Amino acid sequence: MSPRNLICERIVRFTLAMTIAWTATATTGPVFAGGNNFRSSVGGITVNALGVVSKISVEDRNELRESLRADLKPIPNGMSKSSGMRKVSLRKLQTALGELVRSGGDLPDDVRYLAGLQRIEYVFVYPEHHDIVLVGPGDGWRIDDNANVVGLTNGRPILQLDDLLVALRTIKPARAEGISCSIEPTEEGRVRLMKYLSKQKEFHQRVPQEIERTLGRQNITVTGVPLTSHFAHVLVAADIRMKRIAMKLDESPIETLTSYMDFLQPGSKVTSFMPRWWLACDYDPLARSEDGLAWQLRGNGVKCMTQEDFIAADGTTEASDKKNPVAQQWADMMSLQYSQLASKETLFAELRNLMDLCVVAALIEVEGLTDKSGLSLSFLTDPHGDLMLESWNPPRGVPSQVSMVKKKGRYIISASGGVEIDSFFVASRSEVVEIIGGLRRESPVPDDASWWWN
Repeated sequence: MSPRNLICERIVRFTLAMTIAWTATATTGPVFAGGNNFRSSVGGITVNALGVVSKISVEDRNELRESLRADLKPIPNGMSKSSGMRKVSLRKLQTALGELVRSGGDLPDDVRYLAGLQRIEYVFVYPEHHDIVLVGPGDGWRIDDNANVVGLTNGRPILQLDDLLVALRTIKPARAEGISCSIEPTEEGRVRLMKYLSKQKEFHQRVPQEIERTLGRQNITVTGVPLTSHFAHVLVAADIRMKRIAMKLDESPIETLTSYMDFLQPGSKVTSFMPRWWLACDYDPLARSEDGLAWQLRGNGVKCMTQEDFIAADGTTEASDKKNPVAQQWADMMSLQYSQLASKETLFAELRNLMDLCVVAALIEVEGLTDKSGLSLSFLTDPHGDLMLESWNPPRGVPSQVSMVKKKGRYIISASGGVEIDSFFVASRSEVVEIIGGLRRESPVPDDASWWWN
C-alpha cells in the first residue's frame, strides 16, 4: 500500500472511530426533566434574554400552545382516567429515570408529568419495599387554551417532574433561608419617586406615566431555588398576577374577589402609597400515623399576608408597626377565596402544588423518611448528575406599572411583596390521626406495579 493510501485509510478509520465515539456520547448524554432545554413563558408572562418580564402576547401564547400540543404523545393506558388515589413510587421512578439516562432515550410525557398526579395529599412509607410513595388525585393531561398542562377531564394543573426535582434538590437552602421571590422597586427608584411626589401638587393625565418612568424597573429576587427553573417562573408569575388583580390592572377571574382599589372608598384610612402583600404557606398540622409511615397534607395550602413598609429618604425600607386595615381586608379576602381562585386560574393552583412539593421534600428530610424506608434518593437529588433541570430565561426585572388614585392628598400607586414558602415550619408540625395509618395499610404496593398505579 502506498504511503498516500495508508494515510487515507488512517484518516477514514480515525473519522469512523470519532463518529462512533460521538454517537455513543450523544446517546448517553443528559436528560432534561422538563423536556425542552430552554423556555421562557409560564403563567401568562414571558421573559426575554435580558431577564425582563412582560405579559405574553396573544400571538406568542397561541404559538406556544400549538407547539406544546404538537409535542404531546398518546397517553398510556390507565393514565387517561381520573383517580382519587394515584400513586407514584419514588424508588421505581428513580430507577426508570436512571434507565432513560443510560439509554439516552427521550423523556416520555408520562414521566415528565408524573403519571398525571395533580396534588400530593398523602406520603406513604413502605420499609418492606424500600420505598416512599406519593399519593393524590390524578388524571390524563392536555394543553389548555392558555398553554397550561392540565387534567384531561377536570382541567386542574398537572404536577411536573422538573418541579419535584427542584423541591428535592433545594432542601439545604430551603432550611437555611427559605424559598421566596420578591419584586421591589430599587432604592434609587424610591428616592426619585418621593422627590417627584413631594413636588406634585395636582393630578393630570400624564402623572401615571411619569410615575412609572420615575420609579423605573423593579428588581426580581428569588431565593432557595434556581432562577432559571420553571419553579422560579411560577413564583414570579403568581406574585405579579396577585398584585395586578389587587391594583385593578387585571380583571379578577372571580366576581367576589374585587380589587384593593375598589376597597378605597371615601373616608378609607390609607397609610401607605405602596401596599405590600405576599403569598405564604397555610397548612394545618400534618396528620401522621403512630408509626410515622403515613402522612397527610391538610389545610388551604396558601394564604395572603400584608405588612406596612416605612420608606426612608434614602429609598431604603423597613417594616413598620403601622397597620393598613384596608390592605389587611383585601389580604383576608384573598386568603378566604384562594381555593376558588385556584379552581379558576391554573397559575394559582400551580403555586399551591409547588408548596405541596416543598412540604413533602421537607417532611422527607425532617422525619428521616429515606432512613425509615431504606431508600436512597441520590439520583433524584444530585444537581450535578445527568438528569438535568429544564433551563429558562432568568427573570430579573419588570417595568413598573401604576394603578393610581388620590385619596385625601395621598397617592395610591402600586404594590410590592412576593411569595414565601416556609416548608420546614409546616413539616415540623404534626399530630397523630390513626386513620391515616389505615389508609396506608389498605394501599399495599402491588407485586407487579410499575412506578405508578391507581
